[in-house]
Amino acid sequence: MIADSAVAAQQAYLGFNNAHSGNMPVELTANPSPDEVDVVIRAVYRQVMGNAYVMESERLVSPESQLRQGNISVREFVRQVAQSELYRSRFVDNCYRYRSIELNFKHLLGRAPQSFDEMKAHSQVLDSQGFRADIDSYIDSDEYQDAFGEFIVPFYRGHQTQAGQTMLGYTNLLQLLRSDSSSDKALSADNAPQLTKAVIRGLPYGKDKIVDVQSLIADALRPKALRSVYQRQPDRPSQVEPETSLEAQLTEQTATIAQLRQQLADLRPFLSIGESMTRGFVVIAPENTANRPQRVDETSPLQRQFNEQATLIEKLQQEITAARPLAAIANAKLNKWRQRYFR
Repeated sequence: MIADSAVAAQQAYLGFNNAHSGNMPVELTANPSPDEVDVVIRAVYRQVMGNAYVMESERLVSPESQLRQGNISVREFVRQVAQSELYRSRFVDNCYRYRSIELNFKHLLGRAPQSFDEMKAHSQVLDSQGFRADIDSYIDSDEYQDAFGEFIVPFYRGHQTQAGQTMLGYTNLLQLLRSDSSSDKALSADNAPQLTKAVIRGLPYGKDKIVDVQSLIADALRPKALRSVYQRQPDRPSQVEPETSLEAQLTEQTATIAQLRQQLADLRPFLSIGESMTRGFVVIAPENTANRPQRVDETSPLQRQFNEQATLIEKLQQEITAARPLAAIANAKLNKWRQRYFR
């Protein structure tokens, strides 16, 4: 069993290196040529901007000129790119708080966050000191200095063996970094954080490993289009352990909302078919409580946000409950057209 785990880990490591073979350190040497400086500038844009294309008109002309003239180091150039309005417009202003923090770790330190405490600390810096100070906290850290120094462009290093490295940090990076062709500008799931459950629960992908063979077989045989729909949701998704802070509960609510919205998106292709097949029948929709007056705690903005998100979660669950029967009817109708293989 141990040998099998070691082989799996080695294959995952080699697969990551093959998929990201271009992820090599780029260093600005002494007395560089103009071409060498160009290579460094392109590497900084690619790393800090999450492999997203930067148009000529969006480039930072003044910082580039300072780097070419030797007036600033690579580290300072990285700082100016990360603190620019270009970076802020793509990865801060249009992202959820913890999604933005995930990307800051990825872009500036070359790894994924390993715990909720790390993310919470940066959230507190954002609240108390602002965006620029938070970027400084990454670049001025001892970790950045030890890993990259003044003249090495940050690179993805979360898959490498390091002191204090955890398996959670490794799987979190794999979740953030899909392939060489992926771009962080093409954000999915409504810009929702991807690692919330993983860092709060301290488990890879936020899920317990499936050990029951029957559950594994049932999950594999479930129709793909409806697999995420029939996963049982907790009765009250907003409730977590009592010792969990309200901020952590809000973060879990955000992830739950993104998951519910994705379930609705999975159901929509089947709805029109189901509605056409049930036309003429009376469909009893679940009670809509969205317009009910909500109890709001005026003493705490976080509590008000918590109550609003809990109401949204309840509304999305009701929409899913109403959509499931129609989707199931449509899926059964379409089942006879699906390919089957017999042995």
